Amino acid sequence: MRPVDWLVMFSWLAFIVAYGIWRGRGSDTVRNFVLAGKTMPWYAMGLSIMATQASAVTFISTTGQSYTDGMRFVQFYFGLPLAMVILCATAVPIFHKANVLTAYEYLEQRFDVKTRSLVSAIFLIQRGLAAGLSLYAPSAVLSVILGWPDRVTTIMMGVLIVVYTSLGGNKAVIHSDVVQMMLITSALVVALTMAIHLLPAHITFGNALSLAGAAGRLNAVTTNRDWGDRYNLWSGLIGGMFLALAYFGCDQSQVQRYLSGKSIEQSRLSLLFNAMAKIPMQFFILFIGAMVFVFFTFEKPPLLFQPVEMNRIQSDPRFPEVQRRYDQAFAARQRAAEEYLQKQASGDHELREASRLRYEAAQNDLNAAHAEGEKLAGPDFHDTNYIFLSFVTNFLPVGLVGLIIAVIFSAAMSSTSGEINSLAAVSVIDLYERHVRKGASDHHYLNASRLATVFWGIYAVIFAQYGKSFGALIEAVNIVGSLFYGGLLGVFVLAFFFRRVGAAGAFWGVLAGEAAIFAAYLFTTISYLWFNVIGCVVVIVVGVLISYARGKDA
Repeated sequence: MRPVDWLVMFSWLAFIVAYGIWRGRGSDTVRNFVLAGKTMPWYAMGLSIMATQASAVTFISTTGQSYTDGMRFVQFYFGLPLAMVILCATAVPIFHKANVLTAYEYLEQRFDVKTRSLVSAIFLIQRGLAAGLSLYAPSAVLSVILGWPDRVTTIMMGVLIVVYTSLGGNKAVIHSDVVQMMLITSALVVALTMAIHLLPAHITFGNALSLAGAAGRLNAVTTNRDWGDRYNLWSGLIGGMFLALAYFGCDQSQVQRYLSGKSIEQSRLSLLFNAMAKIPMQFFILFIGAMVFVFFTFEKPPLLFQPVEMNRIQSDPRFPEVQRRYDQAFAARQRAAEEYLQKQASGDHELREASRLRYEAAQNDLNAAHAEGEKLAGPDFHDTNYIFLSFVTNFLPVGLVGLIIAVIFSAAMSSTSGEINSLAAVSVIDLYERHVRKGASDHHYLNASRLATVFWGIYAVIFAQYGKSFGALIEAVNIVGSLFYGGLLGVFVLAFFFRRVGAAGAFWGVLAGEAAIFAAYLFTTISYLWFNVIGCVVVIVVGVLISYARGKDA
């Protein structure tokens, strides 16, 4: 990073903190702090919902996921539009009419305080873990650029986030998210443009698409029915829909966004906006990763993209042989790529297919050599999260590097601020006010909410230190969520649609659902997207059976 890049990055960080504090003025009651006084228009909520989900993990890891595994991760979102339509018809009007501050407050109205407390605790566990992972992502940025300790970066980010979130509450979060999404969108366009522009002069955009397709990097839709396959059409439509229903319908970090709306109609519009925009946005991000893959077909990538580990393994006596095999495989892949484009232009299908197979074989050899390099770095080392950052810092012009890095920090601040704001709300409203200090003044609970925000910010910083051991961060975040979301979704389905199910059925149904999810995680190879379906179904079945056996009020 050059001085101009640092200036761009720090100027943006200073602006967004100051802007959040300014726009968060007036958060002087618990209702204003948690729900922004229910004054938000649909576009602000819609962008905030997208920004809260589009964490720094999305930009760092999704591009790397596409580079290594192609674009099939986009299928993860295929069920999201269906989920948004369902939530517009169910959760939005129900939560608004119940006049609740949190989604779990509604569970006490519908069932009892025991069910509310159990589900609140589950939320705090899973969202607290996710907040730490979201905060870890930008620490990877500075470790790539400067080799700074992760601890320094996470503390810096944690302080910035806590400052404007604890002062301005949900209003500060939503307004900051709006401007951050504008920058994020602009930077994505710039990143894709540069990835294509930096290709060799003789490689057209059409050539780039052909090479990406031949390497399996444009595999946006796969229709196999393998239960262990994480990303295919069926897991995306069904498992992805259940995950989206749970995330947007039961996770307070999202519910809190659209409960801040002026009306039911405004809240619905915010979700429908995400239904239309989310898949194109994810497709765009994944496509950037595919184009970066093509770029590194002609520009030799390092054996490891993480420069600190790359420098360290060079002293390993096994390194020269691994590097030699890597260099040979890269040269073979580059020759095969050029040959493939020539044969494609000739129109001879058999020759083109033969060259494609050579290209694929060379790619496999390169992958094997890279895997050997990762083994030199250690059994827990994963290089995926550093691919996009290596491209940005080494090949983008001055100023643009700072812009992209600012975007990654912005995304981390957007997602983490929304997460700790919702964690604070649930901690105070669902647990502290309900069980610890009843009947205190609104001012007391407002101060408690601010202190809870600080606590969860510190918690996220501490847990972020373990982020490096979680592999591809985009998968880690979704796996953590899927371990808990099925149980959350199931209990809300019981609450909304099974009027004869009582408190006992709901409580034990949630525990049974979580047990089923962890059993599937520990003892099967089923893809994590199906955990959401399994958990939800088990909660419903157990809840209905218990209630019908013992009576609704049992």
